[in-house]
Amino acid sequence: MSRRHPIISITGSSGAGTTSVKKTFENIFRRENVVAAYIEGDAFHRYDRAEMRSLMAERAERGNKHFSHFSPETNLFEELEKLFSDYAETGTGTTRHYVHDEEESRLYGAKPGTFTAWEALPENSDLLFYEGLHGAVVTDKVNVAQHADLKIGVVPVINLEWIQKLHRDRSHRGYSTEAVTDTILRRMPDYVNYICPQFTETDINFQRVPTVDTSNPFIARWIPTPDESMVVIRLKNPRGIDFPYLLSMIPNSFMSRANSIVVHGAKLDLAMQLILTPLILQLIERKRRTI
Repeated sequence: MSRRHPIISITGSSGAGTTSVKKTFENIFRRENVVAAYIEGDAFHRYDRAEMRSLMAERAERGNKHFSHFSPETNLFEELEKLFSDYAETGTGTTRHYVHDEEESRLYGAKPGTFTAWEALPENSDLLFYEGLHGAVVTDKVNVAQHADLKIGVVPVINLEWIQKLHRDRSHRGYSTEAVTDTILRRMPDYVNYICPQFTETDINFQRVPTVDTSNPFIARWIPTPDESMVVIRLKNPRGIDFPYLLSMIPNSFMSRANSIVVHGAKLDLAMQLILTPLILQLIERKRRTI
């Protein structure tokens, strides 16, 4: 971790809501005049879209039914750790962009499903902000988690995550339910081994829990809304957190454990603003004291 060049890492599985969490952080940064250098987790995938599809087919023919983009084999974990380490030491580093669609293709000048060239991060940023799958990953070869000053986990309970993926892939990508189910099954070992363990490394976890029946996610007709959800917020180290203040500011919230507070799903943004703003300001104040 670095006092002079702090790093915030947002980690969540696909469709967990990390993008909306990123927007909350952007609002905080804008309000508090914090300049962030942004890192996209999928920029550190090892293969582009065409390469990944080809490799999946090849591995399936060899009998490997669990080849996924969650694993060390398909990601540049060493390069990601080096970026975190370089930024913590020097305030700079090298990254790239993964081009998702035609809109981003026009923005970055590269074909959808490919990567842009590696380039240096913008200079004079206040902090590094990572959002993706592996912001707190630890393996026998790398330890990305050790470099981040504030690690946030964002994850829905598993049935809700599956519902979100099913609806997204069917509506936006044209996949069948059977195809999405196959994808879920293929990713499961890597999800268990490389995604879940990160949430023990994070400082704060936000977990959305539906309050409607999701017992069979494969037939759900719609995604439970925030009004049909609660969010469990777990703080790894609750020391210094003013829980009575949070309970008074967030309607109908309550504590379920000494380090956990439960809020209505529609109050997630408010809860994040109240909890995260002081932590971000602490990082910036600590940074400015070292300059």
